[in-house]
Amino acid sequence: MKELFGSPGTKSGLILRIGQCLFAVSSVVVMASASGFSTTTAFCYLIASMGLQFLWCFGLACLDVHALKFNKDLHSQIIVSLFVVGDWVTATLSLAAACSSAGVAVLFTKDTDICKVESNFSCNMFQISIAFAFTSWFLLAVSSCVMFWLVASI
Repeated sequence: MKELFGSPGTKSGLILRIGQCLFAVSSVVVMASASGFSTTTAFCYLIASMGLQFLWCFGLACLDVHALKFNKDLHSQIIVSLFVVGDWVTATLSLAAACSSAGVAVLFTKDTDICKVESNFSCNMFQISIAFAFTSWFLLAVSSCVMFWLVASI
């Protein structure tokens, strides 16, 4: 079988998962450190979604490390099918959270001027956290497409 970039049990797959973990946890840390995030449901959903994505990607990164260390093959039909379902579910949740948070951030900064009036909102921190969330989602989307391609080729 041809080895694809980002497939499970490879160095490129491990790098992709580590990138997803780093950007997801960065999004959570930046959003949680911003004042006023807890008043908006979309921002709380972003934290929950990025937390779930971090747990999923961290687990798969540990599995990749194990496979690389002990030279295991992770390309069985059942394992790859599980990866596809998990990747697509977390990718859908992450995209929904990032998009809803971005919509609220645009509403706050452009439409209502809440960021100019309210001094307890950290609108710049919200935007940075959302950018991290979109980057994490993009890396997860790459993994999702690779996993889908692997299921079709096995």
